[in-house]
Amino acid sequence: MERTILVAGGGVSGVGAARMLLDTGASVILYDSNEKLDREALGKKFPEREIEIVVGELPESVLARVSACVISPGIPMKAPFVKRLREAKVPIWSEIEAAFRHGKGRLCAITGTNGKTTTTALVGKILENYYDSSFVVGNIGTAYTQEALKMTEESVTVAEVSSFQLETIDTFHPQVSAILNLTPDHLDRHGTMEEYIRVKELITKNQTREDTCVLNFEDKEIRKFGEPLPIQVIWFSSKQRISGGIYLEGSSMISELSGERELVADTGELQILGVHNYENAMAAVAVSHAMGVPMEVIRKSLREFQAVEHRIEFVTEKDGVAYYNDSKGTNPDAAIQGIRAMVRPTVLIAGGYDKGSDYREWLRACGGRMKKLILLGATAEKIAKEARNLGFTDISFASSMEEAVKLAKAATEPGDAVLLSPACASWGMFKNYEERGRIFKELVRR
Repeated sequence: MERTILVAGGGVSGVGAARMLLDTGASVILYDSNEKLDREALGKKFPEREIEIVVGELPESVLARVSACVISPGIPMKAPFVKRLREAKVPIWSEIEAAFRHGKGRLCAITGTNGKTTTTALVGKILENYYDSSFVVGNIGTAYTQEALKMTEESVTVAEVSSFQLETIDTFHPQVSAILNLTPDHLDRHGTMEEYIRVKELITKNQTREDTCVLNFEDKEIRKFGEPLPIQVIWFSSKQRISGGIYLEGSSMISELSGERELVADTGELQILGVHNYENAMAAVAVSHAMGVPMEVIRKSLREFQAVEHRIEFVTEKDGVAYYNDSKGTNPDAAIQGIRAMVRPTVLIAGGYDKGSDYREWLRACGGRMKKLILLGATAEKIAKEARNLGFTDISFASSMEEAVKLAKAATEPGDAVLLSPACASWGMFKNYEERGRIFKELVRR
């Protein structure tokens, strides 16, 4: 590792990267462009460690000393100091790149617009049930840099990776990768769908003929990308038989991964709902198979696996009304999966930060399932306008989650469901989707 590393971003991933780099013996400068950031509070996160902290404008004297920069995923590539780093020809690495350079063992990495967390958690459970040393890292909640130095040559790791992290990889090289789906998201950051897709596909950048990529056959963009790939490709499909892959046949999940047709599970045996989750499960089976896990271990783990928190998560049933938390539905395509999983008349709570998404397809998918729409956040009026254009008028507005839950309760009767599935990011009203989901659950249980 180079002598002096600039770690940009004083948040969780930045602090995690700084700690890892310090443990490797590197000199670290922790930088944040927010000049109001409390340096003393940041310094206390590094007890008995020597770390230089810079906030505000990045001085030329600091820029001249660094040989690489590890950048937090939340920092856009258009930030002024990033331009200066590039002009100075300083390599810019994502947190996953820095971690990969120090981690050991075998790695599988999962990306896609939706389903990453569920698929990663399921793969993590399967690996844990077979290998002695396994790690689950990335966007799922535990920073890759936090675990990298604990890994050995015998370790296996599954990482959930985002487009923000893939933008700045260099040597990052998973032996097994997966792209679950590609639908419009984060266009406020990437600008165009073409650029978003290009960045997602970087997950295979350093893979070789010996490596494997698991891909969704029903996604046209992914199919176009995967067919000429010069690596081993495993396809999964929820609609048709895939020779040598894994697919749904009615309610049966069928694998031909070992060259012979075999039943993995019946969807009725699983504790996760919806076709999108069956796709996630098939991807997880394919990834785990490519990582060397026997099918009997995969099958048992699959049947035991429970839904990830905040993703179509059953909260409780009160007065005959079922409440579901789908706070992780942070874009319209994810929210489509949430409403499609509902089998009761549903009061839908939605809205939040505006990422420039188009909400029409999502609202169309709500179809006859949506009994009432309750909106909050910056996108409330925009979504309401689209809903009215589609002929849906039973809409209420809430200024807080507490008000939204009260309005939802008042609109229900026994046999209904209430679904929090925002189709938007949480920023502005909540720290993250996890906080939004936890608050919703607390209010419901009260």
